[in-house]
Amino acid sequence: MTNHNEHLKGVFPVFQIPYHDNESIDFDVLQREIEWLFECGCDGIVMAMVSEILRLSDCERRELCEKCCQFAKGSGAVILSVGAESTHVAAENAKHAQGCGADAVMAIPPVSIGATENELGSYYERIIQAVEIPVIIQDASGYVGKPMSIAFQSQMMNRFGADRVLFKPEAVPIGPKLSQLRDATSGKAHIFEGTGGISLVDNYRRGISGTMPGADLIKGILALYKALEAGDEQRIYQISFPISAIVTMQNSLDAFLAIEKHLLVKQGIFKNKIVRGPKAYLPDEETIAEVDRLFGILSRVLEEAE
Repeated sequence: MTNHNEHLKGVFPVFQIPYHDNESIDFDVLQREIEWLFECGCDGIVMAMVSEILRLSDCERRELCEKCCQFAKGSGAVILSVGAESTHVAAENAKHAQGCGADAVMAIPPVSIGATENELGSYYERIIQAVEIPVIIQDASGYVGKPMSIAFQSQMMNRFGADRVLFKPEAVPIGPKLSQLRDATSGKAHIFEGTGGISLVDNYRRGISGTMPGADLIKGILALYKALEAGDEQRIYQISFPISAIVTMQNSLDAFLAIEKHLLVKQGIFKNKIVRGPKAYLPDEETIAEVDRLFGILSRVLEEAE
């Protein structure tokens, strides 16, 4: 069997979904976004929570999987989120994703119930057995659901192997939880972090395989990741401070969506900032002004190195 994990290292942004004015998906802009991400130097792309997957119909979600694999055109790895409210649907989503050409799938637990770990074990087992590509277990409890125990996660990896079961732990505190998972698996676990960049420096030092930020700050994240790999301490903090300040203002899923789409419009990638409602967060003018100031600082820091 091919070892897909060789291609699952580095920076994998979660793309945002652009919409037409009638809230249908604008696939032309999506193609431009994905091509731009690869032009910037990303190792792959991810369809996940910040892609508004919970606000899509089943048909839209399937079409989105097909389109993003098509748009990636072999430029890098494609990771598709397949979690669902039932084990049956999650397994079917995984099969579909593999059929589309995904390099890996990622699954959050059901969000409408607090499933026991025995039930979660059955849920992930069905997903893993439905496909031949790696499955990333995403503890999305920073946004939805409840945390998974370290013991549960390590048992899943020990049962199916580190080449089949990967992780994206988001239970708080993220850094210590990440280290606990690393240590519980004797350093064998392939772990991705997804804090938008605010904890990337700390998490990198704990031994991650890669990061899954939003698309909006991708130039900064790529530069930061490069500085981390080079061990350039001064550069690391020059870049990470403005990134962290921006992400601090994104304190919920809807805050991420609003600010990320604002910055994608600002960079000429998106035509509008439409987020499907109902929404739990709307940034005021002062918040946007501060985001713009911080983004200007980040842009100047990046320009200084060119």
